[in-house]
Amino acid sequence: MERLDKKIFGTLFFSIFAAVTGVGVVVPLLPIYAHDLGASGLYIGLIFGSFSISRTFFLPWFGRLSDVRGRKPFIVPGFLAYALISLAFIYSSAVSTLIVIRFFHGIASAMLMPVIQAYIGDITPRGREGITMGIFNMSLFLGLSLGPLIGGVIKDYFSLQASFLCMGLLALVGFFLSLILLPPARSEKSIAQADKPFSWKAVVYDWHVIGLFTFRFAYVFCVGIIWGFIPLYADWRFEASSSWIGILIMLGVFVSGLIHLPMGYLADRLNKQLMVVAGGLIVSYAVLSFVWAEQLADLIRATILFGLGGGVSMPALMAMAVLKGQKINAMGSMMALMTVAHSLGMFSGALMGGMMMDFFQLQTVFPLGGWIMLICTGLFLGGTSIKKN
Repeated sequence: MERLDKKIFGTLFFSIFAAVTGVGVVVPLLPIYAHDLGASGLYIGLIFGSFSISRTFFLPWFGRLSDVRGRKPFIVPGFLAYALISLAFIYSSAVSTLIVIRFFHGIASAMLMPVIQAYIGDITPRGREGITMGIFNMSLFLGLSLGPLIGGVIKDYFSLQASFLCMGLLALVGFFLSLILLPPARSEKSIAQADKPFSWKAVVYDWHVIGLFTFRFAYVFCVGIIWGFIPLYADWRFEASSSWIGILIMLGVFVSGLIHLPMGYLADRLNKQLMVVAGGLIVSYAVLSFVWAEQLADLIRATILFGLGGGVSMPALMAMAVLKGQKINAMGSMMALMTVAHSLGMFSGALMGGMMMDFFQLQTVFPLGGWIMLICTGLFLGGTSIKKN
């Protein structure tokens, strides 16, 4: 029976937890910072979108290269790049500069996220895809939940620049952990399989992959709307402090991360497809309910519900992606596609949300996200139900 390599898993878990916590410290504060610099809704969308554009272009390249050259050669420099980028944020003073910094931030992210997820997929024992990805994704969601809370408190008691510095220090933790504790690339499983045939065309025209891609896109489309515009909405509608905004953003990802373990356990035993659909319906309702909020407590309840929907769907979705990556012997490429969906979703959600804010009203961005999620949940169900002849 296959066993999980606990040393590699633990190193990747704590490394990405530290780095994502650092990103979570900064990103929810960027809309308000940019708005104070004079950015319109469209420019706020571009600040978030530039990250996703660069990441989308580089993801397939880094994902495929990691299948051939190994995971560690991309993970270590990726963490170092995160640390250096945090210094650039400290010295930025214009909206255009923030857009450029986020563009390079996206390249660094392309070196990390799909490659680390592929590494986890490589060491995942068969039959334990759901719980392994569920446990690992807790590092992402818990990091993103603690980050906004820490960032809001740091900004209120110190400064925004102190938040950027915190991001850099946490990225350095990930850098040193991965540099010292991960084994050499030549010992990785992906290197042993690098000579096996692989066709991008066979993957991107696979209806099963299209279904996974579509759902991931829609879910992160909603995340882009929440991260980009809930801070502004809470500030405008309820005059919430930075600390409360941090708590508001924290709750959704914290709840999602908290239930990833039990949902991952269930995903190995129940119908993964139905779990994804159920989570998608919950997310759709949660995002639609933001516009009905009459007080800050209503926003908090909607955010918790959003976290529940993501917690139900994401472990099952990523387990399905791991199984597909194992089948085609191209885990890095498969995870790159899933992260491309993530990037396009974040970009589209932020950009279209900004346009809705500029041309209509701020609160109109939330029904947009809810309907996109609902439609794409249906597309996921259809795509993953198609059987190959």
